[in-house]
Amino acid sequence: MSGSSGESAAGPLSVREVFRQFWPLARRERGVMLGACLLATLAVVAEAAVALVFMAITDRVLQTRDLNAFWGLAAEWLAVAVAGGIAVFGRDMLSSLSSERFLLRLRDSVFGHVQKLSPDYFAARDTGDLVARVTGDIDAVEGLVASGVVHVVSTVISVIGFAGAALYLRWDLALVSFAVAPLFWAVARGFTTPFSNASRRERAGNGAIASVVEENLTNMMLVQAYNRPESERDRVHAAGVTWLHARLAEARLAALYGPLVQFAETLCILVVLGVGAWELSTGRISLGGLLAFAAFLGMLMPPLQSLGSISVLIASARGGAERLLEVLQERPAVADLAKTGMFSIRTGHVAFDAVTFGYPERDEPALRSVSLTAAPGKLLLVTGPSGAGKSTIAKLLLRFHDPAAGAIRLDGVDIRKLTLRRLRGEVTLLLQETMLFDGTIRENIAYGAPGASDERVGAAARAADAAGFISALPQGYETLVGQRGHALSGGQRQRIAIARAILRDTPVLVLDEPTTGLDAIAAQRVIEPLRRLMAGRTTILISHDLRLAMDADEVVVLEHGRIAQRGRHSQLVATPGTYADLWSAQEHVLSPQLVMVSPPADSSLWRPA
Repeated sequence: MSGSSGESAAGPLSVREVFRQFWPLARRERGVMLGACLLATLAVVAEAAVALVFMAITDRVLQTRDLNAFWGLAAEWLAVAVAGGIAVFGRDMLSSLSSERFLLRLRDSVFGHVQKLSPDYFAARDTGDLVARVTGDIDAVEGLVASGVVHVVSTVISVIGFAGAALYLRWDLALVSFAVAPLFWAVARGFTTPFSNASRRERAGNGAIASVVEENLTNMMLVQAYNRPESERDRVHAAGVTWLHARLAEARLAALYGPLVQFAETLCILVVLGVGAWELSTGRISLGGLLAFAAFLGMLMPPLQSLGSISVLIASARGGAERLLEVLQERPAVADLAKTGMFSIRTGHVAFDAVTFGYPERDEPALRSVSLTAAPGKLLLVTGPSGAGKSTIAKLLLRFHDPAAGAIRLDGVDIRKLTLRRLRGEVTLLLQETMLFDGTIRENIAYGAPGASDERVGAAARAADAAGFISALPQGYETLVGQRGHALSGGQRQRIAIARAILRDTPVLVLDEPTTGLDAIAAQRVIEPLRRLMAGRTTILISHDLRLAMDADEVVVLEHGRIAQRGRHSQLVATPGTYADLWSAQEHVLSPQLVMVSPPADSSLWRPA
């Protein structure tokens, strides 16, 4: 199971801190936001003008029954309504434009940061929770930093505009209504902290559900084969219950917030209408004036209510921001500070010089003073018991981590002096778990060299002994391989990966258990493509399968992070020690051996015994 997601360990963020962290990405939209705010102002003016025109129609047409006065006022009303409609349309479009651009920029920034993190970071965390952070939590932050800014400014403009119009029309009635307005603020203030806590729990619960569902879908074959659907449903149900409680807490708060705000609004209107009716009876205000004032009051209440509910928006954004910052504050395992991007690989000679390395979460080092070399055209095989540190060799060579002591050199240059892009452009890693994308076979092969021609893709497929089965597929190279390549067999996936590596054409090659999970026939089918792939390259082969070691140029045996033995297969198998024990344990269960011979440089490196 993956690591738990949980809530952010950081304390609640202030609004100022949220803006400090994320406003730089929204700054480029200031002009668009300003345009949206100006149009919001125009919309408020248009709404106020409509109320004044309505007052004029009431006093000069309806009460006097003068139909001739109606047509000019009707034309004014229509013109103002059209102008207001255009302003509202423009405001909403500009607001959407700024928010969507910010959202795109924020998502790109977060995802770009995530791509710099070590593969071990993802192995220790729930994928579903990370997906939830890069989607839902980003939306919550956008709701405050981008569209939230336009919303707040527009709301404030509406409150000022309609309050100013009400004061202009009848200042005493306006003051009466303003006296009740603080009720909105008091109600909103009381809900801020509960909403913030509920939102934080809801987002954590949402991430937990996404994680459990993603893990189950990925391992569905195992779930079904082991008759565990009920227990997995229980896991999903338990995560769902936690999320349900958080959602119900939010729903209870929202359900209570609405009626309280409505009560405050009703109280305000009743007070104003009571005072207004008294002034109407004394002739201090006309019927049209009272109706217009009531209209202004009706226009003022929604933005006041919206202004009060900004605390809810802030609470949601703070919860999302905390979870996003938890990811953004995670530092990459290595620093890409090198400036040497023009380094030219001459041979691809790899040397580990007294390398020591330990994972932060482990007490014991994974490697202890390991020194080894891999030369061009030579095969270095690294083997040993599980947990001996074999795969750490590949991780350090590609700088997923840096050694605590010692150095790794490529053609005599410390790899820390190379940019990550330059270093990884010279090393091809063929993983134990064949990784394919949900695209076509052509796209997966061309992933090794973006922009490669169809001819180069086809040549790589032929060299990998994959062209035959590809051509037999109904859509050939345009066949979709499915999620993680599940539409293909294990051997077919491996040959696609070999074709991708051949197309990549780098001087250094690292093979991590290339025959693991393949039956004898499938393993035999990938041996010849691997031979072509290794020809003339510096090759480090990490494997438990000692059949592949029988004529390696050098075999290095790791045990507890140290080099326990080194030499050729023929020497090590005759010497008591770890290697002889591993060989003896495998010998009686091995299928007919795949023997490596020492041929001329242009002939086969592998042949079946």
